[in-house]
Amino acid sequence: MKRFLILSGFVVGAALLAPLATADHHHDKRYYDRDGRDYHVYNNQEDRAYRVYLGEQHRDYREFRKMNRHDQQQYFRWRHEHSDQTLFKIEIR
Repeated sequence: MKRFLILSGFVVGAALLAPLATADHHHDKRYYDRDGRDYHVYNNQEDRAYRVYLGEQHRDYREFRKMNRHDQQQYFRWRHEHSDQTLFKIEIR
């Protein structure tokens, strides 16, 4: 009986921790832009814009949350000059 209780405790613990292990920590996180004095929500659309920025800068992909603050500020400056409409040409028919 003790083995069953111990095993069921591990199973319940693993079930509770599984969503934390698979969570994408940088999505839907807010970053403060000091120069622009506003917040940027890093979500899937912002990730697409960030990848466009890296392509224009001829830089390799690195997770945004792992970039240093100076590089993040450079991206925010670029982002203020490039709206969603210019980056993502959405056609409505």
